Amino acid sequence: MYEYRKTIVESDNAPLVAAPANRVALPKRNLLLLQGLMGPLFRRLGQALTKHGYTVYKINFNGGDRFFWRLPNGIDFCGNEEDWPIFFEETLKKRNITDVVLFGDCRALHRAAIDVCRKLHIPVHVFEEGYMRPDWVTLELGGVNGHSSLPKDPEWYKAEAAKLPPIPEHQPVPSSFVRRAYEGVAYSLATAALKWHYPHWKDYRPWPPLVEGVGWLRRLCRRKKAQARTDLLLNRLEQEQTDYVLFPLQLDGDSQVRLHSPFNGMLEAIELVLGSFALHAPKHLRLVIKEHPLDNGVRDWWAEIQIIADRLGITGRIDYMERGDIALVTQKAQALVTINSTCGTLALNCNVPVITLGHAVYDIEGVTYQGNLDDFWANPGKPDQEIFEAFRRVLIERCLVAGGFFSEEALEKVMKGVLTRLQSACPIEPGLVRDLSSFATPSRASSSKRINTAVDQRNIAFKRS
Repeated sequence: MYEYRKTIVESDNAPLVAAPANRVALPKRNLLLLQGLMGPLFRRLGQALTKHGYTVYKINFNGGDRFFWRLPNGIDFCGNEEDWPIFFEETLKKRNITDVVLFGDCRALHRAAIDVCRKLHIPVHVFEEGYMRPDWVTLELGGVNGHSSLPKDPEWYKAEAAKLPPIPEHQPVPSSFVRRAYEGVAYSLATAALKWHYPHWKDYRPWPPLVEGVGWLRRLCRRKKAQARTDLLLNRLEQEQTDYVLFPLQLDGDSQVRLHSPFNGMLEAIELVLGSFALHAPKHLRLVIKEHPLDNGVRDWWAEIQIIADRLGITGRIDYMERGDIALVTQKAQALVTINSTCGTLALNCNVPVITLGHAVYDIEGVTYQGNLDDFWANPGKPDQEIFEAFRRVLIERCLVAGGFFSEEALEKVMKGVLTRLQSACPIEPGLVRDLSSFATPSRASSSKRINTAVDQRNIAFKRS
């Protein structure tokens, strides 16, 4: 197996990530794609890589994967989770795989694959929604978010940023919710239709494919009315010049919530935030809760939030935003509360204070609020823009690719960035490779400490109500 996981670093504190290096041609690059985003992302990636001389294979785990691949070198895995590590290792050796690419590093099959790759010293390139939005996607070596090896030291970012040229000019790309919804429906239907061929497939999402597909169709049917309600809310906030804190919801099945935070789902986080807000937020302050743009519509979050708010006696201080550009409400927010959403970096870029309730790659001293949630409402402080700009510069250089997932123009831009990133990989001596396992996942103690008091206070709030 080829050893070219990273640029050699001098400091033990430096992160183990993909970084630009002098190009050294490998005898051959054989890439294996695992599961991607619902939609044509990995098909487009396979086409682009093949065009540039790479040999590309793709493992399909269900009918949705197979439907959107439709290229040569597709490999069906029809076994169960116990069979997977052996099947995967045999595939790597048989095809002489030099790189593995996947979307999301928290799925059970992907975690097992990463363990095998670590043993064989095969680099894993992980796609994810962009650390920074809009118009960026994440492509990081080894792992993302809670599994990222990026450090938390502010001084390291300032030193590294000083070595880099200015950020290249960045242009926005279009994105279509309707396209995303239809791709989700098509993926769910294909998965259900070919269940007989993949009998052991277990969806990492909490809902059956048909249930999720129906949810997407319901959202599509309701989008005009939802937009009208959103427009009324935005007009009222603008006319009244209301002070508010923004709380963007994340996807309930998001592994970043379930694995990289103390919460088992969004409802627990909602209860915590509303409970703390009821007891500790200044009375003039409102809480604007923003629905995730890719929420599948299976759960009625606004109905559940109203029940909680009513019990706490704060119904009149809570607003729910179903659609619209989150950038608009972020710019005018007093602060932002999140588990570990990339909306946090959007807020920081607008100089809006942010507190994270889970592990986030941008949760760095001086950048995010380091106290507890109960104290945040009244005195959130301000982010240190020098540290944040240094962090942002390093992040773009090492972990981000310009583009998006939900338009042809956005995908084309992603393909160019991915090719550049892969071509910058450099083979190095095996003895100089530091194993990913030596980098423990950063402690959750800091984020857990922030919410311990809030959890107790939430319980008190519910008892009083």
